[in-house]
Amino acid sequence: MKNGRKMIDEQHGDETQGAKEGGEIKGLSGAMKNIGKDWKSGGVVLLFCGMLAACSTVGGYRRPEVQLPDSYRRLQRTSGKAADSSIAAIPYSRFFSDPALVALIDSSVEHNYDLLIALKNIEYARQSLGAARLGILPTLNAEASAGVSKPSKNSLGDQSSGGKPVEDYTLALSSSWEIDIWGKIQDRKRSALAEYLRSKEAARAVRTRLVADVAQGYYNLQMLDVQLGVTRRNAALADTTLQMMRLQYEAGRVTGLAVQQQESRLQAVRLSIPKIEESVVMQENALAALTGRMPGPVGRTTGPASVAGSDSLLAGVPAALLQNRPDVRAAEASLMAKHAAVGTAKAQFYPSFTITARGGLNAFRSSDWFSMPGSVFRLVEGAVLQPLFRRGELVAQYEQSRIQRDQAELSFKQALLTAVGEVSDALVRLDKTRRQESISDQRVATLRTSVKNARLLFQSGMATYLEVITAQSDLLQAELEQVDIRRQRLSAMAGLYRSLGGGWRE
Repeated sequence: MKNGRKMIDEQHGDETQGAKEGGEIKGLSGAMKNIGKDWKSGGVVLLFCGMLAACSTVGGYRRPEVQLPDSYRRLQRTSGKAADSSIAAIPYSRFFSDPALVALIDSSVEHNYDLLIALKNIEYARQSLGAARLGILPTLNAEASAGVSKPSKNSLGDQSSGGKPVEDYTLALSSSWEIDIWGKIQDRKRSALAEYLRSKEAARAVRTRLVADVAQGYYNLQMLDVQLGVTRRNAALADTTLQMMRLQYEAGRVTGLAVQQQESRLQAVRLSIPKIEESVVMQENALAALTGRMPGPVGRTTGPASVAGSDSLLAGVPAALLQNRPDVRAAEASLMAKHAAVGTAKAQFYPSFTITARGGLNAFRSSDWFSMPGSVFRLVEGAVLQPLFRRGELVAQYEQSRIQRDQAELSFKQALLTAVGEVSDALVRLDKTRRQESISDQRVATLRTSVKNARLLFQSGMATYLEVITAQSDLLQAELEQVDIRRQRLSAMAGLYRSLGGGWRE
């Protein structure tokens, strides 16, 4: 109501300002005063309509009730501030301690094409929102026309004009305003705003996923580097053992079969090296694609990878997902848009009120075009449009909008349920991979001692070559499993960070 009255006051203010100017404008001012008198009778109607304007037919949006657990499954309950905090609030530049990884993520955030497309969607939604905000304002059009017509000699127009050409000159302003009594235009604006918010959250969800994908790809690449190093060391160890067996064969202490089996084992180890090298190149190309550049080598640090604060990762409470998970927030924004769309569809059942005003100069001779006040004309009218024979179509559209709203609500609940499940899975995976890594470290240490002892016993004739080969094979397999389990743990940390909604704050 305040906005409507403000626009009307501004129009009257413009008329008063025009009346203060001298010269020929005084005649036009007098004519505009008459227009003001014509509008006086409609002032009460405008005031009443303004009081009713923007009353939504479906009411404001309310978040659906969803029963969330107090804590995640298999997560020990904590109290105080720790229970309400979450690693999702940590920027990725602080969560990941590897500077090479942070540099890769920075590059992907700036150049990744999926994220750039999502940002363009935000710009598109922003333009739609700007257009929707202007929908409540009246339209204003300027018109200038000049025409000459010559009626046929047998027409009534020719007789009235005395056989002369008919001229018509018009210079006018026209304005139209639909009074938003049922909140139809406001609901459109709310829908556009919700769509804009949804696009922003969707872009954040892309960024969150991108951060996790780059981190996991980086950990895979480091794991392949370590696997390649382990395989090459085992190939060198197998070669040393082969040389030792050849010496034993020449001394008659082992058979040719033992030498051949060791050669076969050495060839098998060497065979896996090109496969690992191929995987390294493919992983580098995948990371390059995520960072928006052509395939090429990827810089990385050597040594064991780590995550800052890995010993105290806090998941927070499930209710925090409503604020931290961009995909959950995007689903709720979509629900808000569909809720507003229901109001727009329902408002179509009710009559629309439109006020139109038109005024300016009109004359049948160019010499009299700007003669005032004789050439001044004015028109003020109000219209009520009530759909009558479209009710079946409008009912169908309204029911469809309600169905779409229900679908959006179900999608929101599903997104929240999926988010809680992903966090629970990530917590379990992280806990189990930590236990596996501890056991794997102990197993590798044991097998390294076993290989050392087996070689010493073989040299002294107290162990067979089969025992040496078995010990070396077991060590190679254990070291490769150890590297993969460490990668799984780091990937689980990155997955937990993503599932909690981290990575979009910076």
